[in-house]
Amino acid sequence: INAEYMGDNLGRFGMAFNDRELPTTICLFDVDGTLTEPRLVIKPETSAFLQKLRKKVVVGVVGGSDLVKIEEQMDNTARTAFDVTFAENGLTAFKGEAELQGDSVLEFLGEERLQKLINFTLRYVADLSIPQKRGTFIEFRKGMLNISPIGRNCSREERNAFEKYDHEHHIRKTMVQALQQAFPDYGLKYSIGGQISFDVFPIGWDKTYCLKHLRQYGFTQIHFFGDKTFEGGNDYEIFSSPDTIGHTVKNPADTIKQLAELFSIE
Repeated sequence: INAEYMGDNLGRFGMAFNDRELPTTICLFDVDGTLTEPRLVIKPETSAFLQKLRKKVVVGVVGGSDLVKIEEQMDNTARTAFDVTFAENGLTAFKGEAELQGDSVLEFLGEERLQKLINFTLRYVADLSIPQKRGTFIEFRKGMLNISPIGRNCSREERNAFEKYDHEHHIRKTMVQALQQAFPDYGLKYSIGGQISFDVFPIGWDKTYCLKHLRQYGFTQIHFFGDKTFEGGNDYEIFSSPDTIGHTVKNPADTIKQLAELFSIE
């Protein structure tokens, strides 16, 4: 971690979490595939383990979804069971239940550019031939657009079927390439995550954005756990950041297994 922002804040932050065995170590977690199965609620045994972990280190969650969805998946305990909560990659951020300052993609792009991007996307989806289409092809969030070729209103079975189809036919990857060619000067990053969608956000507003909120606190170690840590996955940037120690996990059970070994938790 960069030494330049540890300095004066180290003592102040250490006092804030002096109930932890390692008050300047934080574990940050992706949501889908890391703490929960995709779009499902966290299991009680995972929540219970995280509370054991919280006695040792500071604990945070970072997801691309909005706060409502993250709270749903964390069983409405995101801002109480975690020390820091970062929705939309940290564009919406909380320390405990106190909200921190963020940015918006609308302010970044402006209405004219935003509409051009949305119109192109809707035309592309309209011409797309895939086994199923449902509704909500674009979800406008504070810090990003979430684009789904099948539509976010699909059922669990349709979601699973599209994921398999996409692995074979690269629907999302091809759509991302079309957007990159159409808007090369918009300063946007495209990140494929989850089963059915990809995120579009300003360059630098990936999950590493949440790290700016942590710099004032002087962490000496920031561990990040995620499942989509490959290049192009929505965990890649924060996983490979020089400011973090990255851990690739397969599922929530694997997350617990790695944490138990790393921090000697039974």
